Amino acid sequence: MGAEALLARAGLEARRLVPLSGGDIASVWRAGDVVLKVRAGAPEDFFAAEARGLRALAAAGVRVPAVRYVDAGGIVLEYLPPGPADPVGLAEQLAILHGASADTCGWPHRLYLGSVPLPAGTGSWPTVWRTLRIAPLLAATGTLLGGRARRIERLLQGFDLPCEGPVLVHGDLWSGNLHMAATGAALIDPAARWAERGVDLAMMRLFGGFPPAFWDAYQALRPVPREIEEAVPLYQLLYLLVHVRIFGAAYLSGVDRVLRTYGA
Repeated sequence: MGAEALLARAGLEARRLVPLSGGDIASVWRAGDVVLKVRAGAPEDFFAAEARGLRALAAAGVRVPAVRYVDAGGIVLEYLPPGPADPVGLAEQLAILHGASADTCGWPHRLYLGSVPLPAGTGSWPTVWRTLRIAPLLAATGTLLGGRARRIERLLQGFDLPCEGPVLVHGDLWSGNLHMAATGAALIDPAARWAERGVDLAMMRLFGGFPPAFWDAYQALRPVPREIEEAVPLYQLLYLLVHVRIFGAAYLSGVDRVLRTYGA
C-alpha cells in the first residue's frame, strides 16, 4: 500500500519518487507532475474526506491542487510548483472561501483533524460546536483533562456564541496547510465544513505564521467584528483538544490559557 502501489492503482506509469516535507499524518511524495499521500492503516474514508474537502474548496473558487485519484490507501494530487510568498493573495483566497455561505452548519460526512475523526451531522452553530466538535474530544481526552473537562463544559454552557452565519471553512488552517505556488497562494489538507469563520481565524492565530500584511488585507476584505475576536480563544479549544488527543499533556497549558481567558 505504498506510493509505488498507489501510482499503479491510479493508472500512472512508474516514476521517480521524491519525499516531501509535511507528512506528519501521511507520507508525502512527489512523482513528476503529481503528489502522492499514503498512510498505512488509514481509516477507509480518511483520504476520501480530504478529497471531498479539496473539491468543495475548488468549487467555491479557491486555489487548491486538483484531485487526480483517491482510494482507501492514498490520494494523488496535482503538483503545484512553488512560488513567492503572497500574503495579500492568501487573504484574497480566504476571503473567497469565507464568502461561500450555507443554510446550516456541520458536514454530512465524517471529517478528520489530523488523524482525529469528528462525526458527521448538521444543525445550528451552537449545537454543532458543542455536540459534534467539542463533546467527542472531551470524551477522547477526559483522562488527561481531569477537572478541566467540567470547566470546559461550564464555559460552553455560559458562552453566547456569536453567529455571523455558516460559511465554508478550511477547518485546519495553520501555516503548514498553505502552499505558495507559482500560480498564487493555495490551500492544502483541509478539514472542510460549514462553520463560523472564527474557527479558521482561531487556528491561524494559535500557532502563528501569518504576517501582518495578510491580516491587514483580510481585515480590509472581510472585517472581523469584536464579538468574533472575543470568541477566537474559545474556538482554539477545538484544536488544542485535538493536539492533546494526538500528542498528550504538553498541550494542556494551552487549554489552561483559554480557561483563564474567560475566567472559567
